[in-house]
Amino acid sequence: MIRVLLVDDQPLIRSGFRALLGLEDDIEVVAEAADGEEGLVLVKEHLPDVALIDIQMPVMDGIEATRRIAANPALADVHVVMLTNYGMDEYVFEALRAGAAGFLVKDIVPEDLLHAVRVAARGDALLAPSITRKLIHRYVAQPPPASSAALEELTSREREAVALAAQGLSNGQIADHMVISPMTAKTHINRAMTKLHVRDRAQLVVLAYESGLVAPRNG
Repeated sequence: MIRVLLVDDQPLIRSGFRALLGLEDDIEVVAEAADGEEGLVLVKEHLPDVALIDIQMPVMDGIEATRRIAANPALADVHVVMLTNYGMDEYVFEALRAGAAGFLVKDIVPEDLLHAVRVAARGDALLAPSITRKLIHRYVAQPPPASSAALEELTSREREAVALAAQGLSNGQIADHMVISPMTAKTHINRAMTKLHVRDRAQLVVLAYESGLVAPRNG
């Protein structure tokens, strides 16, 4: 059972998401909150698999709540998905830096919401390749030189796998590209995340671009 926490200051959004998610046999909404501070308390109490958190809220915004969740080792298994009104919201990249596993636009179609919750619960990043490139191109200006030093700990194959992941490829696609098994591809990615001290695939993607391992493309 996938346990979900809803955090949004709009009651209509929360009730709509709760009703939709509640129809699924494998998903349970365990609690809901109207601001980030309340959401943080409920995350600690319920330890959900997925927390759907609005970016802009009163008292404590979603980015700060996400940052605190990511910084708490006891909440390492909580996957945060940010909710935004606009696909290219100016805060989206900051949310990824803070530790979000991805983001969803609030007018998402029902089947995509359900898919997203299941993807996040597995620990995968919710970043379509096209959106990833646009975000990185828009928000990563000059990669900090210090970021590239961390990549020196990776093997050449791990670096290759990370670069492919940053381009939006799944483990299966990485495996095909590198001519290895999907399990080996997953192992490369997991070892890279451990060495780079990143909490999930989304942060791995951000680091890959910030370090210069992958260069943003126009469009």
